[in-house]
Amino acid sequence: MKDNFIIAIDGHSSTGKSSLSKIIAKKLHYTHIDSGAMYRVVTLFALNNEWINEEKINTKELIAHLNDIQIDFRRNPETQKNETFLNGENVEDQIRSMEVSSNVSAISTIKEVRDYCVFLQREMSKEGGIVMDGRDIGTVVFPDANLKFFITASAEIRAKRRFLEYQNEGKTISFEDVLTNVNERDRIDSTREIAPLKPADDAIIIDNSNLDLDQTVNKVLEIIKEKATE
Repeated sequence: MKDNFIIAIDGHSSTGKSSLSKIIAKKLHYTHIDSGAMYRVVTLFALNNEWINEEKINTKELIAHLNDIQIDFRRNPETQKNETFLNGENVEDQIRSMEVSSNVSAISTIKEVRDYCVFLQREMSKEGGIVMDGRDIGTVVFPDANLKFFITASAEIRAKRRFLEYQNEGKTISFEDVLTNVNERDRIDSTREIAPLKPADDAIIIDNSNLDLDQTVNKVLEIIKEKATE
């Protein structure tokens, strides 16, 4: 396996693509970049500044302050996991909240936000040797990526996974609310004008409705091994 490959992993929300990407990157000794976390950071920034009210976004203020958003990923020496920072503050837990989840798709439809995040993603990846997950990595950010995957699963399965995550974190929320959020995110992501969620023409599609994380990892690694030796 060359050390400068770019591997794009796109897919629907709650398919485990971020966890998958982190494991793949670790096994290949590559850098992992969670592009979805970047949009979540922008969403958190907008919420903190009260630029999202009653599902309405003050796009003018947000766009004017995009350059005030500094995003970086740092490895926690104790957990050995990457954590997301906004302007020097660890916001890993905050960006996974239901409030952020409910607004991130709308924020990601804003052209200026996408342009800013794509710029940052490309800057972080200049040297190659990266695994990046998101929704438009193989179609927009890196259309010439060496390998492209698209991970999907049924909405009900994905909602169940997210619901169990919230339960394990001690958060009180109904399964119906989680399923509604999953379906709404799918709708917004797949119908937006700018960089809609869809598989790249040359992406390898993996449906992991009936696969756990380990099985998905093994399947992806097998494909990477095959493609790397071609």
